[in-house]
Amino acid sequence: MRRILRVARRECDIMMSMPIYFFCMVIFPVLSLFLFTSLMNEGQPLDMPIGVVDQDNTTTSRNLIRRLDAFQTSNVVAKYPDPTSARKAMQRNEIYAFLHIPEGTTEGMMSARQPKIAFYYSSTSLTAGALLFRDLKTITTLGSAAVGQSTMRAKGFTDSQIQAFLQPITVDLHPIGNPWVSYNIYLSTILVPGVILLFVFLISAYSIGTEIKFGRSKEWIKMAGGDMRIAILGKMLPQTLIFLTIYYIYAWYLFGHLQFPFSGGVGTVLLLGLLSILASQGFGVFIFGLMPSLRMSMSVCSLWAVLSFSTCGAAFPVFAMDTPIEALAQLFPLRHYYMIYQMCVFNGYPLATAWIAIAALVAFTLLPVFVINRIRKAMLEYEYIP
Repeated sequence: MRRILRVARRECDIMMSMPIYFFCMVIFPVLSLFLFTSLMNEGQPLDMPIGVVDQDNTTTSRNLIRRLDAFQTSNVVAKYPDPTSARKAMQRNEIYAFLHIPEGTTEGMMSARQPKIAFYYSSTSLTAGALLFRDLKTITTLGSAAVGQSTMRAKGFTDSQIQAFLQPITVDLHPIGNPWVSYNIYLSTILVPGVILLFVFLISAYSIGTEIKFGRSKEWIKMAGGDMRIAILGKMLPQTLIFLTIYYIYAWYLFGHLQFPFSGGVGTVLLLGLLSILASQGFGVFIFGLMPSLRMSMSVCSLWAVLSFSTCGAAFPVFAMDTPIEALAQLFPLRHYYMIYQMCVFNGYPLATAWIAIAALVAFTLLPVFVINRIRKAMLEYEYIP
């Protein structure tokens, strides 16, 4: 233990003398925390600009436009004389969508000729396209329902009969865990930990690789009494404490200050942070052991960390991916972090439910055992090649 603490004290001196540690371990993770949570603090995008081509220009068409503008996510910012002008405005990124009401629409609805109302939306931005599609689809449905309601009322039907005819099934929607359907709750809880784990990957490989680069490797092993395990533990200990502190600040800020949905206990969050940081450190050390090169190991760690955002399952379900990608996803620590968070923190299930993901994070933590001798050989024999 004394040798571990001696190596840890040496590592603290190195971190204090190199500003890159402070920026990558404190400044950038904290900035990412406030950046992502403030970008999506409204929960959903609001008042996204859309256009209208109203060639019918009747009371009914103007009423449809007013209803569309009243939606929370839609904001009618311009009216265009023809669809070509609206399409060019959408291509210039001035609007995300437009509604085209052709001439004779109201007359066609009144005479039950089923006129066509077209709407166009851009899916370049997935979120904007999906939300505006919902609004435009709703407003066109409401338009036909309004005409049908007026016609049936003129024929003497009661309001209950009209409602049963126009909407025979009423949808009672209850989003579980996130009733506000807030994108901040969906995304910040995976993007910020992903950024933290990315820096854990990089710093773990960087701190070992710089021992060779600056010619300190033999001194490092000598201080550990020649035991590479003690050398690794002493070097990782200060980094673990700092990254854990940053993670717990993140957890307090999201679940305590911002009041994100939180069904799991505090102990679950503390354990999840500890397992994730240790697993990421173990993976970073393992990658350096596989390829004892500062440049190559950091490149692989950065690539693995970036790919984990796509394969963790937060944006696109893993079970819907191709079978090889679904299998490959299990090799990313962020995937198992997300599974534990989803089951035990977000939905409040006991930890035993996520035992496979917990075992996977423990396995990542123990990966350096398989390359410890290779790292020792690199520290004693390898020369740094720029």
